[in-house]
Amino acid sequence: MGDPQLRKFQKELSAGTVALVLLAVLAASGEPMYGYQIAKTLERSGDGVLAGKQSALYPVLRNLQAAGLLDSFVEPSDAGPPRRYYRITAQGRTALRDWAAAWRATRDSVDSVLEGSRE
Repeated sequence: MGDPQLRKFQKELSAGTVALVLLAVLAASGEPMYGYQIAKTLERSGDGVLAGKQSALYPVLRNLQAAGLLDSFVEPSDAGPPRRYYRITAQGRTALRDWAAAWRATRDSVDSVLEGSRE
């Protein structure tokens, strides 16, 4: 079944990084994307950031939009219900730059401690 403490750690770690990777995906895209597109992009390039939990994506997208980091619009779809498309705002690009710097500093600090503990 796997280690429950490892699963808990992975869940907590993922919760702290999903917003960052969502902003990064939308910034890299250069065009608006709907939720399923974003999830598929993360599956291909994110190596399990959401670990098959696409439903976890939508509350984060809504929170980012409420914070002014994304905006969205709805378009009809030929193959089903209307789709909500998201795009990063200028404020979102600033947040992405700042959050990415914070992520790198944290990663480097944690790596430094982990490498020191191997000795």
